[in-house]
Amino acid sequence: MTTLIVIDQAPYGSWVGREALDMAFSLAAFDQPAAMLFTGAGVNWLRKGQQPSGVGQKSAEKNLSAAPLFGIEALIADKHACQHYGMDEAAMLSGVELSDNIQDVLSSHNQVVFAG
Repeated sequence: MTTLIVIDQAPYGSWVGREALDMAFSLAAFDQPAAMLFTGAGVNWLRKGQQPSGVGQKSAEKNLSAAPLFGIEALIADKHACQHYGMDEAAMLSGVELSDNIQDVLSSHNQVVFAG
């Protein structure tokens, strides 16, 4: 049973997404299958070259790049949200799966947790 954690908020300005990321890593640390879906403004978590020092936070890029090493089964991005935020595959971290149909992603997981 895989838990899907959905992040739909921008990576900086709130701790909600960070807490969801911590939840995913915690699940994986205890051998509980987890995947992450980024939609809406949340797709910006997946953007390469983040420079968050101006807002006093660390880049999420390093954490997300290590997700597969820690047992996160998949990082999935809503393709339509990526297009809305001007992100193509070259602008995203490697290994991100794009999905045209978020409803299919949601229904393919036994548990879905929404951050925020």
